[in-house]
Amino acid sequence: MGSSVEAANSGGWPARYTIIVLAALAVFICYMDRVVISIAIIPMASDFNWSPEQQGRVLSSFFVGYLLTQVAGGWLAGRYGGKVVLGVGVIFWSLFTMLTPVAAAGGLTALLVTRVFMGIGEGITFPSIYAMFGRWIPETERSRAIGILFSTIPLGSVFALLATPWIVMHYGWEVSFYAFGAVGFVWMIFWYRYAAATPESDPKVSAQELLLINGDELPLSDSPQPLMKTLLSTPAVWAIIVGHFCANWGGYVLLAWMPTYIFKGLGVDFAAVGLFTMIPAFFSFLALNAGGWLADNLIQRGFNKTRVRKIMQTVGFGGSAAVLAVVGYVESVPVAIALMSLGNIFGGAMAGGFGVNHLDIAPKGAGVIMGLSNTAGTIPGIIGVYISGLILEVTGSWALVFQTAAGVLTFGLIFYLIFASAEKLFD
Repeated sequence: MGSSVEAANSGGWPARYTIIVLAALAVFICYMDRVVISIAIIPMASDFNWSPEQQGRVLSSFFVGYLLTQVAGGWLAGRYGGKVVLGVGVIFWSLFTMLTPVAAAGGLTALLVTRVFMGIGEGITFPSIYAMFGRWIPETERSRAIGILFSTIPLGSVFALLATPWIVMHYGWEVSFYAFGAVGFVWMIFWYRYAAATPESDPKVSAQELLLINGDELPLSDSPQPLMKTLLSTPAVWAIIVGHFCANWGGYVLLAWMPTYIFKGLGVDFAAVGLFTMIPAFFSFLALNAGGWLADNLIQRGFNKTRVRKIMQTVGFGGSAAVLAVVGYVESVPVAIALMSLGNIFGGAMAGGFGVNHLDIAPKGAGVIMGLSNTAGTIPGIIGVYISGLILEVTGSWALVFQTAAGVLTFGLIFYLIFASAEKLFD
């Protein structure tokens, strides 16, 4: 990364790496807690006699709460720093994760309300992290930081998909929620002790590292956040918003329904569902880190940043859409898993596309832009997951579920290629 980075790292472990690691662990826990119900809902549906439509309501209710706190989380983190905002969110969602079995015993309505509150807690995660990354991460390292952050999504998902069946079979589905929810309280101890809201407030940040982070500019904490009306009148912001919506349509549908698809659609034994789901997720972890590294490397070699973002987005959306268009016709378990793995390899390029684009155009306002885009990206979690349940109930066609996601991705790619920019527009 050059002599300036080496100088900044010469004193030992850079403080910004601590922020990246702890933020990535928060996302790991976030998705671990989110995904547990994708497995647990199979025995829960049997115990409570839920229809596919009711299961869709349970799976999608989380996103109603998740939708509510995106912009507010980004604004609060931008104004006060992400340490307190993210810490409160983790504790809040962990508590409601642990309350899930009690709520389920109280009836479907109580469970839906609990899932909404869990979503409220998780909704501030990415906006607060992006606000911190805008302050903490040098421009030359942002794609990699986002790649690391996104790559913990499949890791957290895989952990839940592997651990939950074992916990369910040995201790009951209720214990999986108690155990996973408790992890967030452990994380909070490390976050409170080792994280700082800004580099300027962290005594562990050396002068060399601070220079690398800020470059020749004033610290971001000294500049105002861009106005909401200004953001919403900027085409490049809408490219990110639309890209996030389209990416999450496919992502959330697969996250919620893949275990059921593997169990019922492909006929895999329940105990092996987590193992088969792990394979595509493992490739996603590798590809997201590779995509972030490749994008940073291309930019450092002199490639136009906007062109790099659009190339990475083309690979990510185009490749994923092509795979989703055909995977629903496959009846062979190994071929289906191989195709999903290939789709995730393509999808990893998004870490160098729209995924980091918030930080390109507005480092100070990245949390708010992430709040806006993740608000739009949450809508598929509500309607996409629910519509997929309806499609399955009415037609029984997994191919139609996946092809709908492919069509959404194709639209998102076209929109992004037309309107996206990686130029710094704010701050």
